Amino acid sequence: MRKFPGGGDYTEAPFLSQEGGRFLALSLPSYNRFSQTLDNIGKNEGGIDKFSRGYESFGVHRCADGGLYCKEWAPGAEGVFLTGDFNDWNPFSYPYKKLDYGKWDLYIPPKPNKSLLVPHGSKLKVVIRSKSGEILYRISPWAKYVVRESGNVNYDWIHWDPEQPYKFKHSRPKKPRSLRIYESHVGISSHEGKIASYKHFTCNVLPRIKGLGYNCIQMMAIMEHAYYASFGYQITSFFAASSRYGTPEELKELVDTAHSMGITVLLDVVHSHASKNSEDGLNMFDGTDSCYFHSGPRGTHDLWDSRLFIYSSWEVLRFLLSNIRWWLEEYGFDGFRFDGVTSMLYHHHGIGASFSGDYHEYFGLQVDEDALTYLMLANHLVHTLYPDSITIAEDVSGMPALCSPISQGGGGFDYRLAMAIPDKWIQLVKEFKDEDWNMGNIVYTLTNRRHLEKCIAYAESHDQALVGDKSLAFWLMDAEMYTNMSVLTPFTPVIDRGIQLHKMIRLITHALGGEGYLNFMGNEFGHPEWLDFPRKGNNESYHYARRQFHLTDDDLLRYKFLNNFDRDMNKLEERCGWLSAPQAFVSEKHEGNKVIAFERAALLFIFNFHPSKSYTNYRVGTTLPGKFKIVLDSDAAEYGGHQRLDHNTDFFSEPYEHNERPSSLLVYIPSRVALILQNVDPPN
Repeated sequence: MRKFPGGGDYTEAPFLSQEGGRFLALSLPSYNRFSQTLDNIGKNEGGIDKFSRGYESFGVHRCADGGLYCKEWAPGAEGVFLTGDFNDWNPFSYPYKKLDYGKWDLYIPPKPNKSLLVPHGSKLKVVIRSKSGEILYRISPWAKYVVRESGNVNYDWIHWDPEQPYKFKHSRPKKPRSLRIYESHVGISSHEGKIASYKHFTCNVLPRIKGLGYNCIQMMAIMEHAYYASFGYQITSFFAASSRYGTPEELKELVDTAHSMGITVLLDVVHSHASKNSEDGLNMFDGTDSCYFHSGPRGTHDLWDSRLFIYSSWEVLRFLLSNIRWWLEEYGFDGFRFDGVTSMLYHHHGIGASFSGDYHEYFGLQVDEDALTYLMLANHLVHTLYPDSITIAEDVSGMPALCSPISQGGGGFDYRLAMAIPDKWIQLVKEFKDEDWNMGNIVYTLTNRRHLEKCIAYAESHDQALVGDKSLAFWLMDAEMYTNMSVLTPFTPVIDRGIQLHKMIRLITHALGGEGYLNFMGNEFGHPEWLDFPRKGNNESYHYARRQFHLTDDDLLRYKFLNNFDRDMNKLEERCGWLSAPQAFVSEKHEGNKVIAFERAALLFIFNFHPSKSYTNYRVGTTLPGKFKIVLDSDAAEYGGHQRLDHNTDFFSEPYEHNERPSSLLVYIPSRVALILQNVDPPN
């Protein structure tokens, strides 16, 4: 048996084994590559701590004497120069000096009066003379702030060096016991047809998130992206916070304010690919198609039309690891959701691949070992710097051990997204009648995860809200959301069904689907319509690129019922902690009755999905003897229900074995209802 540093054993077979209750390695070669790369960084760079501080020397920096130090990596360049407002855009008056390994640097002394030659707010460009003699104007890959002025096609690099940078006032929150994530996009966070600001989000949206009981926000589209409609997934400037929402200091204030509320803040980090833009992006930075990316066809993603990083490159590793550290240190983020992990893990990028769970799909020549090594290094860095940090993998393939500790040979992520769950709900509401829903298949989808690899469950994310698809609420209620959401009108069958199922779907996903929960902003109250960013195809309209939070504040609209239920569901989880409890024991998945029952965190969850049948004296198994009370009831008036349950009723379990449970109790379960019972008076 081989031993890992953390003590985990590894068997030579190229697949997962389980020993002593722990899942073991991705593969021995993967761990060895990680360990060897980490050792090489130590020998050649003085350790990963120093290696990941590239932003302290690369780019443009003010020196203590008022001068300027500039450094770039441009291995394909014949010459590198700095130009800008400070020298009247003379392209060649400030040449960089060529160093080893494709690096270039430049020192510019201060003015004779010691004032800054390049003050805060100045426009800059790196000028590249390519090997073919072409003169290229570029933005530094390490630029901290870029803006696009009105009427311009490309972004401009602005030297960001304020005299009074934002000072953080609040400490980072401790790692949540249970993770309840509010997936957020600053730009669409207003009901107005415009791009909202960091300030707006801080003042108006953060209090809503806190009030709803979420303890974590996942910030999308923060890394600068030239194309707004890319949803932030075509990054052009990796170290720049998007200027379309405001300044870097205002983003820092947002994060700091969230911390003051006890809210953890994660960044949606995109290291799986980069925009093809060259004049304001990384592409062709030094005049070659390589530099940061694979050369030739391997360097382009066929579906995304974007560039793919060469993770085996020493300087690319420095760039990406420094980028991780930058967002942690400079902006105070508490971790990351890594986008496009499946594309990184495999040479085929998941294109045309179907993953059945067979281990041969995960271990073989199709695995990009360089990318896997980078992900392990990134997780190692994050958790070494800030042990309470959180990393989440967006991986649809289900790569085994990706979310096991590196010390046991795993990938080092804390969680993976349970991406099959939203697909299942959309499939059910689109393709099946309610009476044909398969209870066993629902339970299988919600519980189909590897032991000790934590998952983030969600009924829908931003993916389901995008144009071309619909949110769950819109699939359930469609056009009637425009006309029949007023409390002054009677329930129509469509609205009644939609509201009841919306609550049930979210609760069973929350309680059974994982060890964390995620909701995309606005979907908690059944946000109508879809999400579509301004583009030529919609005449640059912002009508669908907004969140209508005011709908929940209108006491005459039924959106408030869904909002109330989401709030109380989260707050009950905060008290009872089912997300941090062991996986549930499902005692019933009755196809004819359409009933699902399970226990988790000393709570008894009961769901009746039948569209018309209610059950009197329905026996449900439990391990807990004693008295039970209803603690959450989707049929309650405040949630838009029909008030068919008496919350003053006491339920008593008896030692009558049922569905492999030693005790059981009798309950009334109305149709289309979810309820949670808590053991409030167990016998001594």
